[in-house]
Amino acid sequence: MSQSIDFDTTAFDRFLESHVEGARGALEVARVPGGQSNPTYFIDKGATRMVLRKQPAGDILPSAHAVDREYRVMKALAATGAPVPNMILFHAERDVVGTPFYLMERLEGRVFHDNALPGLSAEDRRKAYHSMAETLASLHSVDAAAVGLADYGRPGNYFARQIARWSRQWELSKTRELPDVEALIAWLKAEIPGDETSTIVHGDFRFGNLMLHASEPRVVAILDWELSTLGHPLADLAHSCIGWHAKTGDYGGLLGLDLAALGIPLQSEYVETYMRRAGHSAPLLPFHLAFALFRFAVIFEGVAARAKQGNASGDNARDVGRLSEVFARRAVDVIEGRPHA
Repeated sequence: MSQSIDFDTTAFDRFLESHVEGARGALEVARVPGGQSNPTYFIDKGATRMVLRKQPAGDILPSAHAVDREYRVMKALAATGAPVPNMILFHAERDVVGTPFYLMERLEGRVFHDNALPGLSAEDRRKAYHSMAETLASLHSVDAAAVGLADYGRPGNYFARQIARWSRQWELSKTRELPDVEALIAWLKAEIPGDETSTIVHGDFRFGNLMLHASEPRVVAILDWELSTLGHPLADLAHSCIGWHAKTGDYGGLLGLDLAALGIPLQSEYVETYMRRAGHSAPLLPFHLAFALFRFAVIFEGVAARAKQGNASGDNARDVGRLSEVFARRAVDVIEGRPHA
């Protein structure tokens, strides 16, 4: 058994044969590389190809790594226009792989972690961005109550709760004083828009969590639903716009690139495509973009904190940690009227 496989594959093999119809033949298990907080594996059982998502081994916080929520939201969305893999089963007990887990179908396609979408033609890049916007609008048009998700998150005060949460996280993880972050917290608290639009939100909607068709420039699956909840759709939209506010060396951003030559639309065109299909009319404001950039800054400060403690997961954690300062400055630029796209 590979060292990267942290469960008994013999017991898992027996489970598949008794619980998954048609799962016969030799078992192959491969850990999916990357930074998923919920370990992910490709599972081949004869001709049956699946993906396993499980909680990490060891002690975890009670509300963290909620694979049951991931399974629930994708299962509910299967009958809607939002593209998600088909769910196979959820197993709540720890007797098979040591933690709760779920199985879903394995889709074939392409995942890009660089917003410039290297390797695509200019025409296909534009179509991929339009597909991304339309996919997000499709998700936000889903009636949560109609698909059994009315209780999937707390109603109301979404941004107030989020700002409080990420402000606490900043205090817990900050490695140095950043005046930009303190200014952002004060500004965001004072500028929360009054509308309470609420939809299913993904929480980390970006190309790195989307799968494009193997040969066509269209989204075939939204992946990694760990941060999904009921919330304000413009939080998702703004998060998906971060690429226009980041340099190419800063998490695969677009600043400094010739977007017209690449076929990549301006942020305004991307937002217009989304708005034409969305089931709401709330406008994207500097507040939403500043919030998304602030949240990203806090996330990267957490990476820096873990690097300082010596337990960060990535070899480049120290370099990535500098991005907290970068994205905090981008957010301040947005609220001061110096947008980047």
